[in-house]
Amino acid sequence: MSVVTRDLPSKAATTKLAAQLAPLLAAGDLLLLDGPLGAGKTFFTRALARALGLTSEARVTSPTFTLVQEYATEPPLVHADLYRLSDDERGVFELGLIGQRDDGALLVVEWGLPFARILGGDALVMTLVREPRSASFSATGPRSRRLVEALGLLSWESE
Repeated sequence: MSVVTRDLPSKAATTKLAAQLAPLLAAGDLLLLDGPLGAGKTFFTRALARALGLTSEARVTSPTFTLVQEYATEPPLVHADLYRLSDDERGVFELGLIGQRDDGALLVVEWGLPFARILGGDALVMTLVREPRSASFSATGPRSRRLVEALGLLSWESE
């Protein structure tokens, strides 16, 4: 399996990565964010939402307690945090994320790796590391493999 890794030494580098990824993503894509607490999952999602057209007035917050936040971007962004559901597949199913993906939303799911299959599979997996800060991308299906390949072709100079 192919993996693409990017160093993220600064918030500016993370924002740049989100801006590079945004035009590659499409309606119905699934981006799973993995990594420890404080690795930057919500910061990355905020930068991605801005890159997808969310206005600077709109707040992007962690959905830790609400579980799901929706944002008016193109495509519509649905940001979920499944940390509190641990291994509750039924709870994940009841959130309606599969239907939103089928309806053309881009799903960005923190702590979603254990639920990749029930979220529809074929996910771009972004693993964030705190020290040294970096992001690695891997794929679980054909569409996400194409995304990893496209990310590997992008020029990158960390800031």
